Amino acid sequence: MSSVTSRRVVSALSHRAPVRAHPFRALPVLGGLTVPRAPTSRHYGTKPKNPDPRENPAIETKLPRETNVGKQFSQFNLAGKTFVVTGGAQGLGLALAEALVEAGGKVYCLDRSEQASADWEKAKSRVVPEWGGSLNYRQQDVTDDAGLNDLMGEIAKEHNGLDGVIAAAGIQQISPALEYSVSDVEKMLSVNYTGVLRTATAAARQMFKYKSRGSICLIASISGMEANKGLVSPVYNSTKAAVIQLARNLAMEWSPIKKDGTGGIRINCISPGHILTPMVAKNFEEVPGLREEWEREIMMGRLAEVHEFKGAALFLLGSASSYMTGSNLVIDGGHSSW
Repeated sequence: MSSVTSRRVVSALSHRAPVRAHPFRALPVLGGLTVPRAPTSRHYGTKPKNPDPRENPAIETKLPRETNVGKQFSQFNLAGKTFVVTGGAQGLGLALAEALVEAGGKVYCLDRSEQASADWEKAKSRVVPEWGGSLNYRQQDVTDDAGLNDLMGEIAKEHNGLDGVIAAAGIQQISPALEYSVSDVEKMLSVNYTGVLRTATAAARQMFKYKSRGSICLIASISGMEANKGLVSPVYNSTKAAVIQLARNLAMEWSPIKKDGTGGIRINCISPGHILTPMVAKNFEEVPGLREEWEREIMMGRLAEVHEFKGAALFLLGSASSYMTGSNLVIDGGHSSW
């Protein structure tokens, strides 16, 4: 560079605003000129230790503090939350209750038996206290409306709210329509439909009271969507169809958040396919060849195990399904996809 050119460059630079010492520090080079050095900061060249953008000043964010960011599987963490599962002494209800406990939830299993079943006691022995969850048993018949409401109130009062409920209590009766007595129909409806409605309303009363914006899961069935091939049970199937429709209507009523802060309750269904439960095992005893016929109708060629529905319950009762209400989650091994 010629001396004339150098003087012109220096003269031009001298009329500019002085360079601040921080965050740019001067680095001398040839000809007396200076160039800025890159700022030194713990935010440059290294990855922040905390991936949560709210803890990193270099990142602008408007996320609220309660939003879970950078926490592994946080949407499936139920620590500190309280749940009730009806029909929780055995079978599917017990398996779903275990799922909530494993995720850290405090779970109350309700059933009409005075004492917990041997299966429930085994599940109790599998609870890992370090995970924060607990499994409790209470005798309660879902046809007892006053008792159900009182018990829900006691549980909610003890834990300052109620976060979720699974209505899994149900009964089955194999009988042709012409042989169903009025009392048989009323008994089936009192548990499979009215009992589910009572469970949901008893839970919702506490959720409205404590403004807990919980999640309610109703256990329906693929039998509520189609005639159950090989099994003559018209009333049972009808009650499950009613449960699916009930979930839609309760969602319409309870999901909107009202001006007083109540509401925001999500209601969804799980419609399982054919599962190996004590109730289904009894069906197989009553109808020879039924199991083989069902397995032929399932794409996966086998019946489900109760543990295969644990993930669905955890999804619906946790915040992972926060934008889901009035839905029916069908899990049937491909049975209804032919």
